[in-house]
Amino acid sequence: MVSVLNVDFVSISLDKLVIELSKRIKLSQKTFIVTANPEIVMYGNKDSDYLKMINSADYVIADGYGIILASKILGNELPERIAGFDLMNTLLAKGNEEKWSVYFLGAKEEVIDKAVKNIQDQYPDLNIVGWQNGYVDVHSEELKKNIASKNPDLIFVGLGFPKQEKWIAESIPLFNKGIFMGVGGSFDVWAGAVKRAPESWQKLHLEWLYRLLQEPKRWRRMTVLPIFVLKVVKERFKN
Repeated sequence: MVSVLNVDFVSISLDKLVIELSKRIKLSQKTFIVTANPEIVMYGNKDSDYLKMINSADYVIADGYGIILASKILGNELPERIAGFDLMNTLLAKGNEEKWSVYFLGAKEEVIDKAVKNIQDQYPDLNIVGWQNGYVDVHSEELKKNIASKNPDLIFVGLGFPKQEKWIAESIPLFNKGIFMGVGGSFDVWAGAVKRAPESWQKLHLEWLYRLLQEPKRWRRMTVLPIFVLKVVKERFKN
């Protein structure tokens, strides 16, 4: 475990994580995954309830190079960045092989419909048991119980943070099994509404910049990055 500004990250590689998650699916163990980037860490440091919630997850993974950089600065380096989109896709591919069942929640109706179609086309042996856009009362007991009744192995929730993590935390007791994971805007990428940064940008750790160029309105959210790094540096010298 590696702590970055009070958030406890699991020190694991993508390959090993998928092996562990596959075992948990076979054992019908409910599993809560948080894909945390600097923005989520900073939000958690402002909201103690949210911080407690994400630290109660089974796995908090480093989604964002900023987290890897922070772990280096703090002297306890995480092995690699595990992008939420990459983990989602790896689980979908594994689910296609193992014929796992999956449910999708979030995004606009036209986006989730297109995303599900594209996922089904790419992974025809994946057992998609249902999906629902995020523009309904996602907190209704009826919706939660309906999803739980389908007994999905994978539940991907794309409501954006902190909403998706809160939904998982309050809903997971109703389920008998399942890997629960907040996936942010991944459905937009799958639907083709948003393009993911090319691999060359990813290798340069500039995925955030590529996203900003696509969606300039995100600039306010990006201002958290330098503040995050400054807090990490202060934490390093304080210790």
